[in-house]
Amino acid sequence: MTATHLLAPMTHTTPTTTVGGSTPTTQEPPTVELVVPVFNEAEALRPSVERLHAYLADSFPLSTRITIADNGSTDGTWELALALQGELPGVRAVRLEEKGRGLALHDVWSASDARVLAYTDVDLSTDLAGLLPLVAPLLSGHSDLAIGTRLGRGARVVRGPKREAISRIYNLILHVVLRARFSDAQCGFKAIRADRARELLPLVRDRGWFFDTELLVLAQRAGLRIHEVPVDWVDDPDSRVDLVATAITDLRGVIRLARDFRAGRPPHPGRQRRFAAQVGSFVAVGIASTLAYGLLYLALRSMLAAQVANALALLATAVANTAANRRFTFSIRGPEHNVRHQLQGLAVFALALALTSGSLALLHAVAPAASHAVELVVLTAANVLATILRFVLLRSWVFHSRRIAPEATTP
Repeated sequence: MTATHLLAPMTHTTPTTTVGGSTPTTQEPPTVELVVPVFNEAEALRPSVERLHAYLADSFPLSTRITIADNGSTDGTWELALALQGELPGVRAVRLEEKGRGLALHDVWSASDARVLAYTDVDLSTDLAGLLPLVAPLLSGHSDLAIGTRLGRGARVVRGPKREAISRIYNLILHVVLRARFSDAQCGFKAIRADRARELLPLVRDRGWFFDTELLVLAQRAGLRIHEVPVDWVDDPDSRVDLVATAITDLRGVIRLARDFRAGRPPHPGRQRRFAAQVGSFVAVGIASTLAYGLLYLALRSMLAAQVANALALLATAVANTAANRRFTFSIRGPEHNVRHQLQGLAVFALALALTSGSLALLHAVAPAASHAVELVVLTAANVLATILRFVLLRSWVFHSRRIAPEATTP
C-alpha cells in the first residue's frame, strides 16, 4: 500500500532556514533536509521542533529544511505539524497514512531535492551539536553515509542498563551474522548523501525500525564509506518504543538479510556504475600519466642510460598517478591515510618498474642496437600491462573500502 501525502509540498517550494534565522528571498533547495518522523507525538512535537528550529537558525551554518513526517497519528499530531509549518520558516509537514519510521524516511528522502538527507528522533535525545560533524564529511565527499554512535570512543550516554545491554547485544549480532563494521545501527541520528540515497533506497525493503540497519548493511556491502560521530545522548524516559517487539522485528530482519545475501540478493546497480566510472577515470589518468611518462623518458634519455631514465620517469609519474587516482578515481579527499596511500602506491610502482625494466632488458638482449623510438614502443606496451596491474592493486589493496576505515570525529 502506497503512502499518501496530504498538504505535503513535495515540489519543495518551502523556504529554507539559514544561519541567523533569516529566510532567503530565492527558494533554492536546502543543503540539508532534516526529517523528524512522528507518530502520536502531540505532547513532544512543538517543544522539540521549536528547539530544533532555533538551533538551526542560530548555530548551524548551512541552509536547512525541517520536515515533520507524520505516520498516521490520531492524537492531534498532524494538526500541530500543520500549525508549525505555518509558524516557522523552513518547516514543512508531510502526512503518511501508514505507520513506520522507515516508510517516512524512505518517502521523504526519495522526493527530496537537498544535497544531504538526515533525520533525528523527535525526542532529540542526541545532542544537536553533533549535526554539523554528521553532515560535514558528506558535503566534503569524504564519506557517503554518517551515523551518530553511542558506542564509540568519545560518546557520552545516559540510559538504563536494560537499554544499554539490548543495544550492545543487537550490534554484536550484526557484527557476527552480517559482518557489520559500524558500531551503532539504532541511534536515531543519521545522514546520507542524496545521490547515494537514490542508489540504496530502492533496495531497502523494511519500512519500520529495521530500516536503518538494512540501509547501513547494504551501504557497507556496496563499498560505501560510513562515517561515525560519537554523540552525547540522553535516554528519553517517556519513549514509546516497545523494546521486545522491536527486538523481535529486528532479529527477523537480520535473518532475512542473511538469507538474501546467501542467495546473492539484492543486486546493487550502483556498484556497477561506480566500477564503470572508476575505470573511465583511471583510464583518463592513465593516459595522462603515460603521455607524461613518455615525454619525461625522452627528455631524460638524452642525458641518462635507458634504465635510469625509465626509473626516474616512472617514479615521477607514479607519485602523480597515485595522487590523481586517489582524488578522481576513488573519490578520497583530505590528508587522512595520504602517506600510507603513497607508500603503497610506490610498492605498486616497484612492480611496474620490474615489469618495464624486465621488458627493456629483454629488448636489449634481443636487439642491442634498438633505437630510442623502439625502446619507447616496448616500454609503452609494458606500461599498458603495468597500468592494468596498477588498477587492480589500487582498487583491491591501496584504496579498498575495507582498508579505509571510517574515522570517528568528536563533535
